[in-house]
Amino acid sequence: MMGAGMTGKVFTVAQQKGGAGKTTLAAHLAIAWAQLGYKVATVDIDPQGSLTRWHAVRAEATGGQPGFTHVQITGWRTQAEVEKLARSHDIVVVDSPPHAQTEARIAVRAATLVIAPVQPSPMDLWAVHPTIDLAGQEKRRLLLVLNRVPPRARIADELIAKVHELVAPPTVELAIAQVGNRTAYAGTLMTGLSVTEAARKTQAAAEMQALAEEILGRV
Repeated sequence: MMGAGMTGKVFTVAQQKGGAGKTTLAAHLAIAWAQLGYKVATVDIDPQGSLTRWHAVRAEATGGQPGFTHVQITGWRTQAEVEKLARSHDIVVVDSPPHAQTEARIAVRAATLVIAPVQPSPMDLWAVHPTIDLAGQEKRRLLLVLNRVPPRARIADELIAKVHELVAPPTVELAIAQVGNRTAYAGTLMTGLSVTEAARKTQAAAEMQALAEEILGRV
């Protein structure tokens, strides 16, 4: 895995708009990477604390063996904590707060790659612009991930074409793997699991695994 003195990769999941699927994506990616044999840590700096609540459910469901390290922190300790975790883990996944906060900027600054989930809706499309600006200001690469993509919807196709227009390599990229609009994602999280564990033979699991592998391939 990691050589001596190597630092783990830090992936900050960022999106200004609430309900864009940020925490769901962070949780699923963390587990997909842990399943690939990487030593993973998750960091929750979102005041909502959804990732932390999910981790508690998971710890209980797995008999205290969640399979990764989890830390909930606020504010000024973010950078030091993320750097510390990156020294002892292969991958650190940060679930960041909406951008109004300094913590969001710190989380972006600490990232190897910033991941922004974008649903094919006008609101999400508008909401991703501050994330693109923030990544640009902090000189960080940004990967847009199409999330909750409905099956065969023409309006979605038009909006997806608009997302393509935001891509400005090498700074802003778009993941090839898309995440569909599937109930399995939320449903499995309720039980503390992820789709790649509870619904392994499904399209949802295949998508998430493909995305996890693609992200690693990009860094």
